[in-house]
Amino acid sequence: MVSEDEVKRVLKMAVDPEFGISVIDLGLIYDLKVYDENKVFIRMTLTTPTCPLANVIVADVYQKVKSIPGVEDVDIELTFDPPWNPDMMTPEARKLLGL
Repeated sequence: MVSEDEVKRVLKMAVDPEFGISVIDLGLIYDLKVYDENKVFIRMTLTTPTCPLANVIVADVYQKVKSIPGVEDVDIELTFDPPWNPDMMTPEARKLLGL
């Protein structure tokens, strides 16, 4: 069975190429669920709806999660509600960006 903690650990390696910070630390992951023991649902956002690297980031998230042994399916829902803002970042990420 795949665990949410395992998925979160892998997502710490999915990095936004513009910031060099993980999607977890940027606060881009709004919801994460493992269901039927081996299927993963992720609701996520991007820093802006017009992000030029949207496809790269979403593909990286998909590939990282899909690489977990036992994961059969990854469903990613991209949303912009609520809109992302810097307050969603971890304190460590804000510090790295000088905020």
